[in-house]
Parts: sequence; structure tokens; C-alpha cells
Amino acid sequence: MSKLVVTSNLTLDGVMQAPGRSDEDTRGGFEHGGWALPYNDEVMGRVMGERMAEGGPLLLGRRTYEDLYGFWPNQPENPFTEVLNKVQKYVASTTLQEPLPWSNSTLLKGDAAEAVAELKQRSGKDIGVLGSGELVHSLMRRGLIDDFVLLIHPLVLGSGRRLFPDGAFAALRLVDSVTTTTGVVIATYRTAQPTAEGGE
Repeated sequence: MSKLVVTSNLTLDGVMQAPGRSDEDTRGGFEHGGWALPYNDEVMGRVMGERMAEGGPLLLGRRTYEDLYGFWPNQPENPFTEVLNKVQKYVASTTLQEPLPWSNSTLLKGDAAEAVAELKQRSGKDIGVLGSGELVHSLMRRGLIDDFVLLIHPLVLGSGRRLFPDGAFAALRLVDSVTTTTGVVIATYRTAQPTAEGGE
């Protein structure tokens, strides 16, 4: 059985919205897009590169899929580009239709949580989830997430969409941590008990 591993950039107050670019996600009038970029360093690049090299499939929500597809295939000099092009990508969306434009992309049919539960039953490598906040919330409610890899930045924004919304519940156990030169704590948490039902 595969594990489901969520990787997310977070601020100290739990915001995950638009870490990469100013125009990445402005929902709710969010004006702090790109907040994670100043904290990138060699340690973060090494740790995340090692995780990508493990080669497991990715699970993405529609918004994250379209955002990644709009950027990565156009970065031929970046070593992550070939990895992301080749990896199997599963996409949870009720609006997209096949064929999907990015190579090795498969649209999940029906209820996303049920489709993910079925994916986990197949033997193979761990399934990674990047970003995809709304999808993560639905998977948390169903108790389908096994690990969280949280890149916790020394920054408080005071607004924005959070990984753990009001009403969410998850008992976690720290299994690994690395601190970067810029003060980001890359913490790996394992679900300590089934995730309880919670609201978004």
C-alpha cells in the first residue's frame, strides 16, 4: 500500500497561499504572493531534490496542476523540469477533461477521495501531493494522508488560505527535521491516529 505524502510551504501562522509568485493565487485579495522565494537555499534545494528523485507519482488539484504546467515545461535548464515531465501525475478536477496537456497526466474519475483511496491500495512508491489546498482538506477529512512534509518559514502574514483551516483535526508525530540556512524548518510529520472529521 502506498503512502500519501503532502508537501507544503507554510508560514508560522499556517498560510500556504501563493508561496511562489506574486500572481500565483490572489483569491480573497491576497497580496503577499511569492513570500517563500527569499528563503530558498542550497539545503532546501538538496532536501527537496532528494525527495523528487524518489520518483513517486504526484497528486494535484486542478489549480496547482495548471499553475505547474504553465511554468515547468518552459524551464529546460532546470533539473526539476525533466523529473516533473516524466513523473506520473494524477489530477483531481471536476472541470478539466482528458486528454490533459502535460505528459504523463491522468484525470481522476468520480469522487477524488475515493479515487485516491483506490490509488493508495496499489503497491508502489509513495504518492506526493504538492500545494492543492482544497484537495488536501478533503483528503484530511477522509483520513487519507499519511505524512506531511512542511517547509515552515519564519514569517507571519496574518492573512491567506491556511493548510489547516478552522475545524481541522490531525494528530501528528515528528519523524524528521532539517533546518535551512535561512531559518526554514523542513519538518516531516506522520499521522499519529486517523484524521477526525473537520470542516474547511
